[in-house]
Amino acid sequence: MASDRNKEYGEGSSSSSRSGNPEQAAGGGGHPSAQLSRYESQKRRDWNTFGQYLKNQRPPVSLSQCNCSHVLEFLRYLDQFGKTKVHLHGCAFFGQPEPPAPCTCPLRQAWGSLDALIGRLRAAYEENGGSPETNPFGGGPIRVYLREVKECQAKARGIPYKKKKKRRQSNSTSTSTSTTTRADQDHQITKPSLQSS
Repeated sequence: MASDRNKEYGEGSSSSSRSGNPEQAAGGGGHPSAQLSRYESQKRRDWNTFGQYLKNQRPPVSLSQCNCSHVLEFLRYLDQFGKTKVHLHGCAFFGQPEPPAPCTCPLRQAWGSLDALIGRLRAAYEENGGSPETNPFGGGPIRVYLREVKECQAKARGIPYKKKKKRRQSNSTSTSTSTTTRADQDHQITKPSLQSS
């Protein structure tokens, strides 16, 4: 049964996007005159895969019954098909971005892949009639899980994710008002001198 799920997930990601047939890429219900974008095709495949995952549960789960715990189970299920080496705490290569030798640590789904997947499923849920207020893909537990995966993978691979920190700094200066006005002015004054150096 797990191999059937793997087959469904793996086959859908490449065969329909190469077909050139818009109806086939859209899962049979698309508009024949317009081919779906790569993003839309992937979103549809991901949505169909998640729906199939719910149907394969014992007992089957309908989309109306789906909640954050089902989404978390789905993300954990996908880990078995991952291609990113995540070193365990006891591994000699823990924290090394490029280990010199192979090890037995597990392969997992990369954080970026899971984050993108959740974004597509969140959009697909609402496009298929789901309410934004009840969207299980946008719930707090999902955000917490993704943050934990990101931090765990960063530590295990020794690769810090600095991009997010830079965004937070720019957001914090734009959201606060009078307390950072002087700091912003100082930053603007020093910024040209840094560029001319």
